[in-house]
Amino acid sequence: MQKNSLTLDVFCLKSKKMTLFDKIWNKHVVHAIEGGPSVFYIDRHFIHEVTSPQAFDGLRKRGIPVARPDKTVATADHNVPTVDQHLPIRETLSRMQVEKLTENCAAFGVELYGLGHPFQGIVHVIGPELGITQPGMTIVCGDSHTSTHGAFGTIAFGIGTSEVEMVLATQCLLQSKPKQMRINVDGVLQPGVTSKDIILYIISKISASGATGYFVEYAGSAIRNLSMEARMTICNMSIEMGARGGLIAPDETTFNYLKGRKFAPQGTDWDAKVAEWRTLVTDTDAQFDQELHLVAEDIQPMVTYGTNPGMGIPVTGLIPEESSLEEKERLSFRKSLEYMGLQQGAAIKGQKIDYVFIGSCTNSRIEDLRQVAAFVQGKQKANDVEVWIVPGSKQVEEQAKAEGLRTIFEQAGFQLRQPGCSACLGMNEDKIPAGKYCISTSNRNFEGRQGQGARTLLASPLTAAAAAVTGVVTDIRDF
Repeated sequence: MQKNSLTLDVFCLKSKKMTLFDKIWNKHVVHAIEGGPSVFYIDRHFIHEVTSPQAFDGLRKRGIPVARPDKTVATADHNVPTVDQHLPIRETLSRMQVEKLTENCAAFGVELYGLGHPFQGIVHVIGPELGITQPGMTIVCGDSHTSTHGAFGTIAFGIGTSEVEMVLATQCLLQSKPKQMRINVDGVLQPGVTSKDIILYIISKISASGATGYFVEYAGSAIRNLSMEARMTICNMSIEMGARGGLIAPDETTFNYLKGRKFAPQGTDWDAKVAEWRTLVTDTDAQFDQELHLVAEDIQPMVTYGTNPGMGIPVTGLIPEESSLEEKERLSFRKSLEYMGLQQGAAIKGQKIDYVFIGSCTNSRIEDLRQVAAFVQGKQKANDVEVWIVPGSKQVEEQAKAEGLRTIFEQAGFQLRQPGCSACLGMNEDKIPAGKYCISTSNRNFEGRQGQGARTLLASPLTAAAAAVTGVVTDIRDF
């Protein structure tokens, strides 16, 4: 294959060979309804304080219990503060939602990792690190970024509040089987290019709606060479290109990550499970509805300039000119640049930054923090930049302290906060002021996502760390 190429193959007919998705899907269909959706069994249900209160109220009104409380895990993440978590939550709505989650879990016998618990954290961080997330499972949560768990070879996707109630009541969902896409990334990544850059590159190529209606399998040598935490970043942002979810076949990297974790199988059960998990691969010659092929060497550090994740360019690139776009895209493009205060044809490199946010379910794991600490050690943040580093869980927070990362951050002028969703979304106290620019490792850059009037540029932890030091969007490769 020649470099600088993107090829697309469309297959109209499916072979009898099965994809990884097919294998998991078929094992979980309880009943197929002719001409309609299937009754689909769910192995693990994660809940949090935002999308569960109405679902529990529905159970109360119907006078029914949670069908499988042993398959349900709750944590507080969206509304929690990331400083002084030992004190009452100041925002009234946030406090009410967290308190209601505590009340509902106690009433219905659901395990809760609330504030103060050593396992508390962002729902899509704690599932994998505790070994609750395992290959071959079906996993749902009332949160679109449930696709994160697909990195382990699971069918994982977000659901709405009415569906949260359905799973609580029956441990099943009504689901129609989606189309399937495979995205192959082969080759060797350039220095300074991370998994966040891979997924931002993919979305920039196919657009924020390019995978609508599909479940995506990521494959290829560049994907296989990624760590588990890097794979989670890629699957996390599958939803940002419209996909129902994303998944990666489990392999030795997966098994090594899971072995010995709190809720992972132990002893002979472990050996039996690994033997089962090894079968979770797409058959040779299995066909997909669409298949993409990308060259890893083409990918550079990426930064978004607009108000959807598909509006991304290499850090050395120029913001597009309106004339290069289709007519139907031009109005939203103009609105986006007006909101962001940026100009057509301008360089993104050198753009002034006010805030840096390193965190969210996309990039708040210990590997992300280690990567940032290794870069900033011995350096200082720019004087006029505020830097928040928010670990994805209490376990990540404690590990960062034990490894001396907090000391490195503090010496650089960075603030290591307590775990939560934080400035990923304007639903808690960590909001970016109107008009200010934040380079963020989170997953969405919509208008007002980080606070009313906030301007978000998505990037990798390394690119964000470089901006924290220089005060402007910077090519990490310059260091």
